[in-house]
Amino acid sequence: MKIKMKDGSVREACFEEELGRNAFRHTTAHILAQAVKRLYPTAKCAIGPAVTDGFYYDFEFDFRFSEENFAEIEAEMKKIAKENLQLRQFTTDRERALQEMEERNEPYKVLMLKEMPENEVISFYQQGEYLEMCAGPHVAYTSAIKAFKLLSVAGAYWRGDENNKMLTRIYGTSFPNEDMLQEYLYRLEEAKRRDHRKLGRELGLFALFEEGPGFPFFLPKGMILKNLLIDYWRRLHTREGYVEISTPVILNRQLWETSGHWEHYRDNMYTTLIDGTDYAIKPMSCPGGMLVYKMEPHSYREFPMRISELGLIHRNEKSGTLHGLMRVRCCTQDDAHIFMTPEQIPDEIKNVARLIDEVYSSFGFKYHVELSTRPENSIGSDEDWEMATEGLKNALDDLKLPYAVNEGDGAFYGPKIDFHLEDSIGRTWQCGTIQLDFQLPQRFKAEYIGEDGMKHRPIMIHRVVFGSMERFMGILIEHFAGKFPLWLSPVQVKILPISEKYIAYAERLEMTLKKEGLRCETDRRAEKIGYKIRTAQLERVPYMIVIGEKEVDTDSVSVRKRDAGNLGNMSTRQLLEALHEEGIGMEVS
Repeated sequence: MKIKMKDGSVREACFEEELGRNAFRHTTAHILAQAVKRLYPTAKCAIGPAVTDGFYYDFEFDFRFSEENFAEIEAEMKKIAKENLQLRQFTTDRERALQEMEERNEPYKVLMLKEMPENEVISFYQQGEYLEMCAGPHVAYTSAIKAFKLLSVAGAYWRGDENNKMLTRIYGTSFPNEDMLQEYLYRLEEAKRRDHRKLGRELGLFALFEEGPGFPFFLPKGMILKNLLIDYWRRLHTREGYVEISTPVILNRQLWETSGHWEHYRDNMYTTLIDGTDYAIKPMSCPGGMLVYKMEPHSYREFPMRISELGLIHRNEKSGTLHGLMRVRCCTQDDAHIFMTPEQIPDEIKNVARLIDEVYSSFGFKYHVELSTRPENSIGSDEDWEMATEGLKNALDDLKLPYAVNEGDGAFYGPKIDFHLEDSIGRTWQCGTIQLDFQLPQRFKAEYIGEDGMKHRPIMIHRVVFGSMERFMGILIEHFAGKFPLWLSPVQVKILPISEKYIAYAERLEMTLKKEGLRCETDRRAEKIGYKIRTAQLERVPYMIVIGEKEVDTDSVSVRKRDAGNLGNMSTRQLLEALHEEGIGMEVS
């Protein structure tokens, strides 16, 4: 596939490469804009970039636009693709660009041009009658765009500022062939079916209320799921030599100024006034952890010192970014801070990477790794950043973990390794993180006595495994489509008596199973057994036990399994053996 670059050069790239994929979808956005201008000449064009899995374009319409307009737009887009229009790239000066966009009555392009320096060289791409101010890159001809689909429409403020005009954003996607497009559309439908917000409500796991946007309420079954994850997390960390602490949710401004959060993270923090002093609700737990470390002197003999915390944190996320449990304003972060000597850095990073690998493998996740480097908004010296970044690179190389470099996406106090897990339908989620920090120990003047008897500054690792309990739960709900493995199911066994005559037998069985550590319920409703079975299936319960006259007379149980159907009659002992063999709890070796 030939790609036209901003400088007019042509490069070869395939769709599997990021360059090729972005150019392909960016060109599709231009085809969308050209189709819109042909059909609705009064529409005004704003911006239309390629994004993950597709593209979008923002327009101003003088009529009520809806998804009902998609069919005619897609038909026009197909015509444009068949016309095999060449994308010609050229540059001009800002004055001529302004004149061109004013003549074409494109006010948003004019606004963008006026924000640019007067001596700026402006890049344009033209396909047929359509002219777009754009840096590219793009494919060479419109005929390369073989398969595309417009997906949805939403409102979007110009420049993302709610004080500006609301525009109409059209989302779409495109692929080199129809098979790839259909596979992606299938995954989209599957994602809708697995939507954790829908399943969370249906399965009684959590609720979201207008009274607290971004602040999830966990219901009884959701608390079982959350506590199962926390119990597993705690047993792992006890094995790995961590001690657990808990630090306050609200701390004063002075602490956040010392840590650098007040200057670099203030917009994301909730603040309050107590006794005339500014306080902030913690957006992360590390400054509190530093206070705990500094309570008493430390020796190198105590290192590595591994301190974990399930910290309740709050972040001021914009309302438009909130999404179920995936993007919230309040969450429990499975944080830990490791204090060490410089010589211990490689081994500690490897230990954390091994722990993250164990956890993700336990849930059946694949993952890939990114190294995120120094952002513009950072603190610390060039030497410290270089040393920290090299430390992470060397550990990844020693582990033979392939990784991509994500330039400029590190934390403001240090570079980080991000773990992106892949769910059952191919989506990726950033969860685990390892951050190497030279800055916080310096800002808090943390010390330890080294082997030489002198005072030294410790090195600090920040790390999470789940990321946040809430987000990880949302991912798990969608990954399993609510059909959790036996050990993780809030209700593992549902006992279904055919009529009231058999409730006493069902209750005795329930007590037997509970004594074995199983989570079970008896459906005591006066409903037909078929209805009870369907209800249990909708609740995604792994095992259903039907109790009737035959079972009572023979002191047995009739067993149904969630995905395998009827397993027939067996004794209670046989049922327990089968359940224990499958695993009623997650083992930590």
